[in-house]
Amino acid sequence: MARIADLTKLMQQLDGLLAECARCGMCQAVCPLFAQTGHESDVARGKLALLDGLAQGLLDRPQKIAERLNRCLLCGSCERNCSSGVHALEIFLKARAILSGYNGLPAAKKLIFRRLLARPQLFDRVMAWAARHQGLLSKPTESQLGTSCARIGPAYLKNRHFSPLPAIPLHRRIPFLNTPAVAGGIRVAFFPGCLLDKVFPGVALSSLQALKHFHIGIFMPEGQGCCGIPALSAGDTESFHRLVRHNMALFETDDWDYLVTACATCTFTLKKIWPLMAAQFPAALEKRIHRLAEKTMDISQFFVSIVGLSPPKGGSEKGIPATYHDPCHLNKSFGITAEPRKMIAANPVYRLVEMPLAGQCCGMGGSFSIDHYDLSAAIGEQKRNNILVSGCNTVVTGCPACMLQLIDQLSKSGREIAVRHTIEIFAEGLSASPDTR
Repeated sequence: MARIADLTKLMQQLDGLLAECARCGMCQAVCPLFAQTGHESDVARGKLALLDGLAQGLLDRPQKIAERLNRCLLCGSCERNCSSGVHALEIFLKARAILSGYNGLPAAKKLIFRRLLARPQLFDRVMAWAARHQGLLSKPTESQLGTSCARIGPAYLKNRHFSPLPAIPLHRRIPFLNTPAVAGGIRVAFFPGCLLDKVFPGVALSSLQALKHFHIGIFMPEGQGCCGIPALSAGDTESFHRLVRHNMALFETDDWDYLVTACATCTFTLKKIWPLMAAQFPAALEKRIHRLAEKTMDISQFFVSIVGLSPPKGGSEKGIPATYHDPCHLNKSFGITAEPRKMIAANPVYRLVEMPLAGQCCGMGGSFSIDHYDLSAAIGEQKRNNILVSGCNTVVTGCPACMLQLIDQLSKSGREIAVRHTIEIFAEGLSASPDTR
């Protein structure tokens, strides 16, 4: 293992970024984790102080610092609220990579990321096996949401209510698409991501339905892999690099106008994180990564800004009350808030009712909800209560990871509230109208 002096030198690469923090504490007011624990080391200012101490050679407990650094949702609330413009997400991701390189990646995560996630074909086969045999290890819990929970295992499995894996994932239903644009119109590349492929294929099918409705050409290459954010969040840059290279090779031809995804986290990763880490690749690939990022759009943004939607006809105040949860990766990273609401409004069957604090983090945070399920659930309970206050019978969001968290919390509460994706609501409305433009 490298000496602590070597780690200090590596951390000094972040000196310029760390120096931007004025220690003002504005991040405290918006950090969902700090609101639960009240611990200074759980807020961005505290984490940045620990990293600065490590970079200056004042601290020599890299394992403990890594543990504190990993207690973060990576929701971007601190960065959005920072008056000094500190790039907290960039610092945390790069610091996690440095610390994982020094401390070593835990054996379980090395197995999951390098042996499984970074090998898309093997990952597909393992998940197919899991779908076939999930009944042996899980049991039904709530009929309205169709959830299950694990019969055995650690608390984050036994206490969580989850959506069972579908029998047929997206990549088996539609392995490949390559349809041309109609009469010189728009053509998009579609990136479903892991959760839409393996957990919520209906969301992906609604996305494709909506695109076809407007005669938009679609390129969806076979064999797509994970966007890589789970691996990078754990500090595993090797698996992240492998997945970026894999996916970039599939989208090498750029005879499409936009890359569209219905996963807020994938949008965030492809559009923000891939360019952020692009300097670690050869110059030609780095340039292509930036070009792809510039063409990447969330699906609600694409339909509102590019396709164009006209106000709905025949809307009723007696419509189905639906509320919207703003995913952090759309709201805080890109300011995408109005577009999803316009997508919901385009379906006159629904009536949008706002919940309190719609932009507050739901507490999912990817692997955070596995490593710290108690904290994740506590934050999720606050979101669930805000949903209930709205009086809705449907909660809509644009992030499949958020859907998992909302399904868990609502299922455990016993309240019959459906969890839907924005594009599902929008696609349903298309069947009643030939064109919503």
